[in-house]
Amino acid sequence: MKTGGCRYGTHRVLEPKGVLPQPARVLDNDMSEIWDNELLINVTRLNIDSASFHQIKKKLEEQGHTDLEKAFAEHTIDLVNRTGKHMNEDTGSGGMLIGTVAQIGDKFEMKEEIKVGDKIATLVSLSLTPLKIDKVKRVLLDKDQIEVEGQAILFSSGVYAKLPDDMDETLALAVFDVAGAPAQVERLVKPGDTVVILGANGKSGILCNAVARERAGITGKVIGVVRNPNYIPTCKETGCNEVIIANATDALTIQKEVSRLTNGKMADVVINVVNIEDTELPSIMACKDRGIVYFFSMATSFTKAALGAEGIGADVDMMIGNGYAHHHSEIALDLLRRNPVLMRIFKERYGEN
Repeated sequence: MKTGGCRYGTHRVLEPKGVLPQPARVLDNDMSEIWDNELLINVTRLNIDSASFHQIKKKLEEQGHTDLEKAFAEHTIDLVNRTGKHMNEDTGSGGMLIGTVAQIGDKFEMKEEIKVGDKIATLVSLSLTPLKIDKVKRVLLDKDQIEVEGQAILFSSGVYAKLPDDMDETLALAVFDVAGAPAQVERLVKPGDTVVILGANGKSGILCNAVARERAGITGKVIGVVRNPNYIPTCKETGCNEVIIANATDALTIQKEVSRLTNGKMADVVINVVNIEDTELPSIMACKDRGIVYFFSMATSFTKAALGAEGIGADVDMMIGNGYAHHHSEIALDLLRRNPVLMRIFKERYGEN
């Protein structure tokens, strides 16, 4: 066992030297001997960030691939072999994984008591996780997940959670993947607030709908924005009072409809959980002056958001979506367990087939 490694994992950075693992281009994914401040995991499943997964799938389709599962598997192995991790080279985002604890370094900082053989989910991005894939067993195109045989490293600074006993692995991974969103919404929304959620039918969206409804209360209002009228029942079932049908990139339509539904007052809080580009200004234009816009989507461009708000004279507070919040995994699991509607939808969408 090697000694003297950095708790943040800089000892695994190959290119460029001096940066942390997330912005690094290449990590050392040699699993033959771990460092004493690392956790070695036998990986069984990857959950790719939604924006990343859909961008890769779209790119493969544009390249003419007809067998998307095979093409996605080959892309995954090539990416990990070249960079030592799974960070989308176009979006910069990653995802997370589940697996079994294989070895615990002598100086690894435990956040929750674990032992060799325990099944865990990592709650840090694949974009900073040293990863080695021996085999891609299956690509689940409808769940943004990949079944693999491989190994990964979690650094001492990383967080993780044991898999719950009352959910299957695919369901638990789907919940953990977006656990930061409802935890942050719980902090941001106050009683009486008007909340607009772009992407209200998605994995993050339905959790945010439910939390926003709870926090805003009967004096508040939750407005979902989705592109398909067929999504309206799910949005209302999970917490939306009103639903706007619009493309999430259509700033003028969204502004007009939010204005209509709020008598011109606009939203106190706007939550962006869509997985496509160019939704920064629609989010900003749905918000009132001195309101809050929370960008949870990994497709968000800081440049477009900052310069866009400046360009239209919008005085709003913009927050970058941090996928981590204290106890976020417990908050998300509790939300699902006490909300039978959410549990049913997550089982239908993300449970094992």
